[in-house]
Amino acid sequence: MSTARMENPVILGLSNQNGQMRGSVKPVGGPGGGGGGSQTTQPAQVKPSSTVNNGNSQPAPTANTIIKPGDDWKKNLKLPPKDLRMRTSDVTATKGNEFEDYCLKRELLMGIFEMGWEKPSPIQEESIPIALSGRDILARAKNGTGKSGAYLIPLLERIDLKKDSIQALVIVPTRELALQVSQICIQVSKHMGGVKVMATTGGTNLRDDILRLDETVHVVIATPGRILDLIKKGVAKVNQVQMIVLDEADKLLSQDFVQMMEELLSYLHKQRQILLYSATFPLSVQKFMNAHLQKPYEINLMEELTLKGVTQYYAYVTERQKVHCLNTLFSRLQINQSIIFCNSSQRVELLAKKISQLGYSCFYIHAKMRQEHRNRVFHDFRNGLCRNLVCTDLFTRGIDIQAVNVVINFDFPKLGETYLHRIGRSGRFGHLGLAINLITYDDRFNLKGIEEQLGTEIKPIPSSIDKSLYVAEYHSESGEEVKL
Repeated sequence: MSTARMENPVILGLSNQNGQMRGSVKPVGGPGGGGGGSQTTQPAQVKPSSTVNNGNSQPAPTANTIIKPGDDWKKNLKLPPKDLRMRTSDVTATKGNEFEDYCLKRELLMGIFEMGWEKPSPIQEESIPIALSGRDILARAKNGTGKSGAYLIPLLERIDLKKDSIQALVIVPTRELALQVSQICIQVSKHMGGVKVMATTGGTNLRDDILRLDETVHVVIATPGRILDLIKKGVAKVNQVQMIVLDEADKLLSQDFVQMMEELLSYLHKQRQILLYSATFPLSVQKFMNAHLQKPYEINLMEELTLKGVTQYYAYVTERQKVHCLNTLFSRLQINQSIIFCNSSQRVELLAKKISQLGYSCFYIHAKMRQEHRNRVFHDFRNGLCRNLVCTDLFTRGIDIQAVNVVINFDFPKLGETYLHRIGRSGRFGHLGLAINLITYDDRFNLKGIEEQLGTEIKPIPSSIDKSLYVAEYHSESGEEVKL
């Protein structure tokens, strides 16, 4: 993240009701700056081209879509800057396969390499060839280890552009995750000569979705309620869907969504392929698997639950000391971007206001905000327009913002599963990160219980935290594996 960008106050001309507070951004790296400094990679840039319907966009045709025999196609790729940060064995412990080993279309390989994906991660190595064979998959892998690529690559490889029907569904639990996955899908498929990708979620205009589905759509990425509504109205015709992916399957098969998922499957062809991906698999997933999957290939890359690169600390405080403690953390830590979790929407807004009053840049996001405001906050935070984001557990599922190196649990969660997903917002794709928990007297038994449940250690916070544990510039610039 460039220093210049972060030195200016973030004033976007929007009311504080939309989640973007107007506190100034303090100078990078200076005292009280919430940390900072440059990072080897920019936050993921979301560039909406012709954005329609809440994130449905198609990139303009590129000159290198047409490949002539004998061309050195790799020479013409527009590769992103190489990420030189250290990575842990969560993503480096591979069998040594290459993406080219899977006999993928060259146009798809071009999109993969231009995303900066150099080699398959362990979950991608295990998953891609099995998914290409058409077999059902039940895959369990840690947050931030490449699950989206593990299902999007085989999904796109199997799309038949001669058919103008919906051929694949990706179901996700939150609107922000739907937008993120659709953007990745669009970017990876940009050289494939016309793969049509659509994101559809609640909180947006249904009429826009209906108009969009009147045209050709090959891949739909959706939240459960909205896609079910479109199917029931006869607008989304899913009789030719050959693959359905449940991303964050444990959430989708929880009590909140499981009835919708059962109903959704009843509209699909009996021979469809089902791919389930998640970091945690409760009993509800086992029950669904027994009922709907046919001899699924099971992948479990979860010898331990927490990411190797995330260092976890707790600070013992009273409720009244929390804001003061947060202010101290901002002044002492070198934060590139941070996500701060609260347990309710009301506390999110109150804390965001406090952080702004302290003079730090701060956005907030929660489920009670209008959808267009949520989209704007998510997009701008992802593009590095603000250093700190306060949110509820809305933001724990699959959201991938590479620049986040610190997660703070302002309110400690009650469930180990929630804790696992929260701290997984830092240390993405094998990089290093920091998780700090503010623990009150009432949280003490919960802290011990979550440590035991996850088989992890949350240590007391030291007076000084080694920057090499979470700051990119203090890592070796060889991109070598961290033996953690």
